[in-house]
Amino acid sequence: MAFEKELQVAQLAVARASILTKAVFAEKAKGTISKEDKSPVTIGDYGAQALIISAIKHNFPQDEVVGEEEASSLREQKDLSSKIWNLVKDTKLSDSDSDAILGGPIRSEDEMLQAIDAGNSAGGSKGRIWALDPIDGTKGFLRGGQYAVCLALMVDGDVKVGVLGCPNLPVKDSEPLKEDMGIAATDAEGYGVLFSAVQGEGARSQPLTKGSVSQGHSISVSKVTDVTQAVMCESVEAGHSSKGDNAAIAEKLGVTGRPVQMDSQAKYGSVARGAGDIYLRLPVRKDYVEKIWDHAAGDLIVREAGGQVTDIHGQRLNFSLGRTLTENKGVVATPADIHAQVLAAVSEVLSAK
Repeated sequence: MAFEKELQVAQLAVARASILTKAVFAEKAKGTISKEDKSPVTIGDYGAQALIISAIKHNFPQDEVVGEEEASSLREQKDLSSKIWNLVKDTKLSDSDSDAILGGPIRSEDEMLQAIDAGNSAGGSKGRIWALDPIDGTKGFLRGGQYAVCLALMVDGDVKVGVLGCPNLPVKDSEPLKEDMGIAATDAEGYGVLFSAVQGEGARSQPLTKGSVSQGHSISVSKVTDVTQAVMCESVEAGHSSKGDNAAIAEKLGVTGRPVQMDSQAKYGSVARGAGDIYLRLPVRKDYVEKIWDHAAGDLIVREAGGQVTDIHGQRLNFSLGRTLTENKGVVATPADIHAQVLAAVSEVLSAK
């Protein structure tokens, strides 16, 4: 199998980071600070980024990483840094062989900060670059809803491996998406799923555990042919996607069910396994540009599951242009059979504005 080692490292790294995020998720105070763009970041974001980058650098020292966070504020806020270090140093997989593959524990607080800062790649179209979002859907994470730990490997700008850890999604692929899915997070038995895909080899899912990882089982998008029966997924945050446009598109398609609102790339995972049918992320502002770490893993997983992912103009997402999707506007992810129909409705609604 192509990229076998990369896939294994990515799955184990995401699984290990998810142990840390779940520990933070269970706490009332999540050590939140605001970044320059006013988006929140938690000790979970920093800790997960440190663990994942350290695992990548242990196995593939020459690879670059485009990570969402950097450690400058932690170097100034020593108490916050030591709080994260206390989490990071004790986080390990229950299977010692798997933990060893990741390089074992990070050795010091300084090494942790260096790992966080190693997510500073500019991205681009040359070489091996990982796109990492340690906690995608931080607002959902803070709210007690859906979030995802996201990692993808790009080679010469093309996504080859994608992994999503979704601690609050049901393990069962057949479980339908319910309206409360975005808020009803639980640490109960039967929740936590690890999605993965390798280009050309299909998409898979397995329970998100603290131990070793398996091949998982094959997943595919839904067989929906009557678009009026489709289940739509959309962001919870109004700032991420235009809800009014989504509603107008649903009406044009004759979709009668209410959209399921949930944060993060859990939406991509849900479409890939057929629990949801349509994921729309429509531009809210002309100048808004999507970040590659918010889409790289989910894009590959949906496409490998038999879906289609494009922007609102029907163009494939282009991950080779740096840290952002500068050439794309919005995202439309659906099973291949209904993609043209959904895209036509998107186009009609947006061009009428």
